[in-house]
Amino acid sequence: MDPHLLRTFVAVLEHRSFSHAASTLGYTQSAVSQHIAALEADLGTRLVERRPVSPTAAGARLMEHAPALLLRLDAARADLARLHHARPTRLTLACSPAALNPAVARTLAQLRAAADPLDLHVQILGRETVVQNVLTARADLGLVDGVAAPSDPLPLPDLGPASTLATAEQPLAVLFPDGHPLARRRSVRLTDLSQAQWIDAPDSALPLDRLRAVCRTDGFRPRIRHRGTDLLGLAALAAAGHGLTALPLPLAATLPDVTAVPVAEPRLVHRTELLHAAHPTDTARQLAELLTAGSTEAAPVRLLS
Repeated sequence: MDPHLLRTFVAVLEHRSFSHAASTLGYTQSAVSQHIAALEADLGTRLVERRPVSPTAAGARLMEHAPALLLRLDAARADLARLHHARPTRLTLACSPAALNPAVARTLAQLRAAADPLDLHVQILGRETVVQNVLTARADLGLVDGVAAPSDPLPLPDLGPASTLATAEQPLAVLFPDGHPLARRRSVRLTDLSQAQWIDAPDSALPLDRLRAVCRTDGFRPRIRHRGTDLLGLAALAAAGHGLTALPLPLAATLPDVTAVPVAEPRLVHRTELLHAAHPTDTARQLAELLTAGSTEAAPVRLLS
């Protein structure tokens, strides 16, 4: 299966348009049509309905595999490029919003003091983009956060020879507007809130599909959708009554006009994990050691799974 054809296939279905895919990829529309036809001939089945543009049953099945396959190829290319283009005085750390906490900031100051000169870059991104940037060498290390049972790893995808290790586990809290009746509670049970209105904020708060999975319910339906990494904006929406959201308790307690109430049941923690390539630079390895020095994790570094 030619990856160039597969990349065209993904672009066509993401844009639902041959012409938009051509513009994005820098091809002519005729070339895009030829790519799709060649991929269909290779696989022996029709993949894309032309009018309107949509996947066939086979195309939908292929789309379940294609993005991960292309990312894995990009990760392999990036891993080889690191052998010849590593820049020892440059370090890029990618973080999901709730993963960049005061402890991480202090650790970066330690690194700067020990590794002067250092060209340090910090990226605040959605969780999926953090993983992608580390695997494709746009970042040297990543910090991703999520919800899990105590000491359980985050459910990260299998994307090859990259390693993760926990750096922190913190209590989970739900944000209520100040004055909300439940804001006076000492703790809450998530299952009691499954039918409440929630804010869908997958890049900054805990994704609602993850809450549905851990609580084994089809609740946690969004009233409003928040896209981006702005935690203050998210708190403002919660304070105005647009819906509930869940964040780590230490972070939630610092946000204005909301009350953070700890989650008592189910037994969950907000977990942050460090992600790095299998062969990090010396500076990246030094930062990884500093970030995990205070971790209570006894388990060894694991492959993404």
